[in-house]
Amino acid sequence: MPDAISNTSPLLYLHRINGISWLPRLFTGIYVPGAVVFELMEGRQKGYDVPNPSDYGWIRIVEPRVMPSEWFAVDLGIGEIAAMSLALERPDHIVLLDDALARKMATAAGLNVWGTLRILLEAKSQKRLGSGLALPLYFLSPFNHLAYRGIMNAEMIFARWEDSSPPIWRPW
Repeated sequence: MPDAISNTSPLLYLHRINGISWLPRLFTGIYVPGAVVFELMEGRQKGYDVPNPSDYGWIRIVEPRVMPSEWFAVDLGIGEIAAMSLALERPDHIVLLDDALARKMATAAGLNVWGTLRILLEAKSQKRLGSGLALPLYFLSPFNHLAYRGIMNAEMIFARWEDSSPPIWRPW
């Protein structure tokens, strides 16, 4: 299993669908820079339901040694920049990013990028999601939860999901 470096959004989205516990089953090690912890704690202070990395013994907080200055000129968050910088120092790790611009820049830098959807598809293919997904009920699928909460585009989710399994019931 590979190691992964996560930005804020995959941790947040997986936490919100009770899927954050899949990460240590998909990756040998999970690393987050302090900037990601800071972003999560900012959200907690504002009253949002966010994961606390210190609650998960398998999350390791590691700081990048340097951050490319040109990335600060682009419209990226500090968590994305820090996660991508750490991934540059550890090119054998997968970097977990959802932001389209961050993913584009990380890919251009030669990094191996996964988003939350890829994590869900990998967990599904390794049968990590549980048996509830076989039921044709809208609210049982983690993808449906993401679409329902407005986190991901529902049509994109269902297209990717249906490519990897028998069709599931659509609410529209």
